[in-house]
Amino acid sequence: MTDLTAVLLLVALATLVATGARRWSLPAPSVLVVVGVVIGAMPFTPDLHVPPQVISVGVLPPLLYASAEEISLRDLRLVWRPVAVLAFGLVLASAAAVGLLAGALTPLTAPMAFVLGAVLASTDPVAVTALGRRLALPPRIQVMVQAESLFNDATSLVLFKVAVGTAVAAGSFSLPRAAGEFVLLGGGGAVVGWLVALVVAQIRKRTEDPVLETVIALVTPYAAYVLAEDAHTSGVTAVVVAGVTLGSMGNRLTGARIRLQVHAVYQTVVFLLESVVFAIIGLELPSLIHGLGADAESWPLDVLAIATLLIATRMLWVFPMSAAMQRRRGAAVVSWRVPAVISWAGTRGVMPLAAALSIPLLANDGQPLPHRSLVLVLTTGVVVLTLVLQGFTLAPVVRASRIALEPAATAREEAEARDRLARAGLARLEQVADVEAAPQVVVEQLRRSLQARLDHARAQLDEEPDADSTLVAAHRELRHELIRAEAAELARLYEERRITDGTRRRLQRALDLEETGIVEEE
Repeated sequence: MTDLTAVLLLVALATLVATGARRWSLPAPSVLVVVGVVIGAMPFTPDLHVPPQVISVGVLPPLLYASAEEISLRDLRLVWRPVAVLAFGLVLASAAAVGLLAGALTPLTAPMAFVLGAVLASTDPVAVTALGRRLALPPRIQVMVQAESLFNDATSLVLFKVAVGTAVAAGSFSLPRAAGEFVLLGGGGAVVGWLVALVVAQIRKRTEDPVLETVIALVTPYAAYVLAEDAHTSGVTAVVVAGVTLGSMGNRLTGARIRLQVHAVYQTVVFLLESVVFAIIGLELPSLIHGLGADAESWPLDVLAIATLLIATRMLWVFPMSAAMQRRRGAAVVSWRVPAVISWAGTRGVMPLAAALSIPLLANDGQPLPHRSLVLVLTTGVVVLTLVLQGFTLAPVVRASRIALEPAATAREEAEARDRLARAGLARLEQVADVEAAPQVVVEQLRRSLQARLDHARAQLDEEPDADSTLVAAHRELRHELIRAEAAELARLYEERRITDGTRRRLQRALDLEETGIVEEE
């Protein structure tokens, strides 16, 4: 079996695992990492060694960009203080704590211990976002956890770059020099990312081709990363800033059809890249363990100690910070609910794994980088442990805290918004009808469609629908049946070679869009 065949098989397996996890309401990242490690430990699984540049340049940019685009600037402004404290203060504290502990427990040199600390200081925005959505966290807490995870990735990976530079140079660590390099990398990367976002925004405003829009969206994170790295700044920070900036103006740059296509393509790319990272880790882990020396036989205990330290450090940081913020707002009683969820949401995942895989193989003097395999094994162990422990137990913690949104509240908010949108559309339609700016038959068709949406929203809000709401429901059901008949006839025409494949695809897409619209109205 070739390396490529093994990776493709594991990607296919990851698709099945993610589908099953979604069906049984399990955290997909946790299940994926367990399956990846199990497959990698099997005796028939071949060894795989991937160049570090493939991970740092090929995998990290799109994953970071996809998470950054989902951040709402409006919501981020409300939580920027705690996010800044967590993304900078907690990352530095976690990196220092892990570095000191790793230096004391393991044979790692001081620079490599600092590399390990920088790698494990970041939480995983992909896993955290998926878990938060599945658990219906309140919007403020969801954006806080997601933004903190994203920005602490940027901070920790800048730290990681400083640490790796020290390790490959085989020199002594200098705090002033490291601090200056940190500021230069982070600040310069932010400027490059902002400039890239402005240029891309101008290009997308003048582009109406869905294919070109998709290509631009896929190329943007790589462009931001490569340009920042060429400017000797942080490519990770550039990608994050570009993603947040473009995500905040996405609705003004493209139309609905293009947004749907780009979103679908990007979801596919992100899933495949995550699967590839887990596949690589699963395939590399056995050979990495076998390559460890006798002085690293205690790595399982080291993993347990480091993971415990990371969780404890996060709790010791989050709980006092939350108590201080609550007292500042004048709360009579300090609540443990929100800090408990935020503390337990600090899982490690794709980002630490990808960063660890990007550690160079050789130092500047041409010698193999000492203890690289041990750093990878410890990183993998901590990621697996936190994803399994915290990933599978976060739901009970959220339920015990009672901060999750009730489904009824979420549904009512959406129904109220649908009601207002339908009313606005009807009001505008009546204005157009009054001035006879459109044919009456077209006005009547649109009026029936908007009235159906309004009746459905009223029903969800427990209001009395109009007398013809039953007819509207019957109309939707009959339209479903007609669409199925049209799809069957389309398939028959294609099988009889009476239409081309291009015509079949265009007509099928039109039917799919119409059926999707009916489902959304329901």
